Amino acid sequence: MFTVCKPVGKLAKSAAILATAAFLAACEPGGLGGGPSINTSKPVPVALLVPAGSTNSGDESLARSLENAARLAMSDLQNVQIDLRVYDTAGNATTATAVAQQAVADGAKIIIGPVYSQAANAAGLAVLNDNVNVLSFSNNTSIAGGNVFVLGPTFENTANRLVSYAGQQGKTGMVIVHSNDAAGNQGQAAIAGALTNSRINNAGTVGYDRSQQGVINSVPTIKATVDNTGSDSIFMTATTAGALPLLTQLLPETGVSPATVQYIGLTRWDIPAQTLELPGVQGGWFALPDPAKATAYRQRYNNTYGEAPHPISGLAYDGIAAIAALVSQGNSNALSAAALTQNAGFQGVGGIFRLRPNGTNERGLAVATIQNKQVVVIDPAPQSFSGAGF
Repeated sequence: MFTVCKPVGKLAKSAAILATAAFLAACEPGGLGGGPSINTSKPVPVALLVPAGSTNSGDESLARSLENAARLAMSDLQNVQIDLRVYDTAGNATTATAVAQQAVADGAKIIIGPVYSQAANAAGLAVLNDNVNVLSFSNNTSIAGGNVFVLGPTFENTANRLVSYAGQQGKTGMVIVHSNDAAGNQGQAAIAGALTNSRINNAGTVGYDRSQQGVINSVPTIKATVDNTGSDSIFMTATTAGALPLLTQLLPETGVSPATVQYIGLTRWDIPAQTLELPGVQGGWFALPDPAKATAYRQRYNNTYGEAPHPISGLAYDGIAAIAALVSQGNSNALSAAALTQNAGFQGVGGIFRLRPNGTNERGLAVATIQNKQVVVIDPAPQSFSGAGF
């Protein structure tokens, strides 16, 4: 990250729906090279690497939530057995290296996790010669490739979805506004990449230092860029914890009105919920996972474990769902890179997703806006990779 098994009776129907969804994908014909051979008639050894044992506040609860989600997914499986073994990485690369090697020595055929990018990269390198793939919880695409896949939502995925939608709505010119830090620069690159493959003109880029004065200083430049290019949209990398509140306050005051210039966000504008109260975000666009599926997951998790799931815990569910969908086909090469990257993808807790040969992922996202301090979906998440947005 950049910052970062007991079905309930009354939920049997929703559990069955989730279980069925996990098996919608089927392996495509063709050679499936690489990856360890497995016996699909026996429990498949899977290692789950979580950040327990670290000194970072919150890692213990995150580790618990990831394991709970994985076991929730296992409780939904039909005709597939998984032998899940959990290893603590302490949230660091050195321990991740050791436990990844231990997991393979213990028989693991695939690794799910770890969370943090350096640990995920280290785990991948540790088992590269063992031909074992790693489905990490990171969203940092710089570590993707080889035997390492990132399950986390990526800037590229979100940027492509929103730029595509903006083009469909007739937008013609877009200004990119980003923070001058690692996440902001990667976000800017993702938006610029999406624009190169669209009908929308990249009208310019404005960066700002992550300070109140840095944001204030950028506003006249943003206005001048919008005015000089006649742009009809601004794509911001800002987060609620960062510059979003200040930018969306100052831009309208400066004359860049959301009534005439579409505000678009690379991050979730509905988290935390207080963001919805901001006047400047009303009418803005952002992307999010399929709301119905995400809500169903949160309710099942809460009812099963008596607490809310961690926001990224669903990635552990997704990892188990993908593995089970492939193993259910009975192919001994089910966990090879070729199988993992089959185009049909998988159903996860937030909708469809698929892993790409370069180690990144694509997720079917909905486009939402904020109206009267409420989230309103204006373009639903696609239900297959032949649907809208792809």
